[in-house]
Amino acid sequence: MIPLLAALSGCMVGPNFQKPRPELPPAWAGPSPAPGAQEIELSSWWTSFNDPILTRLVRRAVESNLDLRLAQARIRQARAARGIAAGGLGPAVDVPGSIRRSRSPGGESRAAGALPGDAAQTKGPITNSFQVGFDAAWEIDVFGGVRREVEAAGADLQSAVEGYRGALVTLAAEVARNYVELRSLQERVAIAGQNLQAQKHTAKLTRQRFEGGFVSGLDVANADAQVATTASQIPLLESSMQQTIYRLSVLLGLGPAALVQELSAPMEIPLSSPSVPLGIPSDLLRRRPDIRQAEADIHGATARIGVATSDLFPRFNILGSAGYQAAQFGSWFETVSRFWSIGPSVSWRVFDSGRIRSNIEQQRALEEQALISYRQTILAALEEVENALIASAKEEEHRSALVQAVAANRKAVALATRLYTEGQTDFLNVLQAQRSLYLTE
Repeated sequence: MIPLLAALSGCMVGPNFQKPRPELPPAWAGPSPAPGAQEIELSSWWTSFNDPILTRLVRRAVESNLDLRLAQARIRQARAARGIAAGGLGPAVDVPGSIRRSRSPGGESRAAGALPGDAAQTKGPITNSFQVGFDAAWEIDVFGGVRREVEAAGADLQSAVEGYRGALVTLAAEVARNYVELRSLQERVAIAGQNLQAQKHTAKLTRQRFEGGFVSGLDVANADAQVATTASQIPLLESSMQQTIYRLSVLLGLGPAALVQELSAPMEIPLSSPSVPLGIPSDLLRRRPDIRQAEADIHGATARIGVATSDLFPRFNILGSAGYQAAQFGSWFETVSRFWSIGPSVSWRVFDSGRIRSNIEQQRALEEQALISYRQTILAALEEVENALIASAKEEEHRSALVQAVAANRKAVALATRLYTEGQTDFLNVLQAQRSLYLTE
């Protein structure tokens, strides 16, 4: 019978996992990066900014970020869960031992010539029992329920690994985004300060012209209002700047104020213009950890259908036990005290009020949910890339136009100030030129 069970154990009930093949567009709708541009290594894309502080921050975040530590703990948990499932493929052995002392029930006895009812109660003998040995049980996985559990646990482990990789991608992006935002805020504070000084100079000039009787008090009021408006923006920018430093500190697993001294000194905004190795839409299936994680979730859900289906079939076990049992301690390990038994057993649940079939339907529904989540993940990934492509291309046009606008506004401010000083234009032209310059900068 054992060879027959071993031969049957090659089959597994339930569906086998098939990698989904989603329909993807052959090319991107948005503008692709220019051919021949320098490409970067995605695993360390932040180094393309050539900013040693940013590179150091990302490295420190990878070493100490709490979200990454949590993802690593999930990997260890999933690996241990797979070990638990794999343990069901082998035998389990227990080593029981016991020492018992007991008395059996006694009986009644009557002395010779005693009348009925004169019986005396006697006590039973006291006996000892010494036993030690081992019990073994091995389930022959005929219909593959245990192997499906191992398969599902392996898919969960792969999902946890991809979850860690996804957290790593998100962390690097968050550190870089907040770092660039910090340097941008510092630059905005500097620009606001420069404009504030220029506006204060204009306000002083206006006041002098007012005292000379060349302009009205309205020009002075407008100039002072312009100075106050620009000055009011600086505290807000400084507040956002401090909050960004706090965010970076927390991303590194530190207290909010840990990086204030290190990052408060203004630095240039890191710039980079490499071409991302975009590839074709189908490359997303191999590149993005969130898509690979969703695929692993489908795998685990499919395997659990097999686990549930195996409950419809009988379970076969090989049971065995051996050891020593004696009534006296001195003869515990003698040959005559040995005992053993071995043999197969079978159990089959033939009625459970529909619980098994309901569980199978539940697992099929979970597999369907995983497939829907997989499709949603792919659509979201395609949307993100298309949005990034169009935003990147249009931002280049936007920046080019802003550079020209800044240059033109600087000329306008200089010209308006000179004409106003000479009395050839009114103060509103000066205010409008200064406001436009500040906004474009």
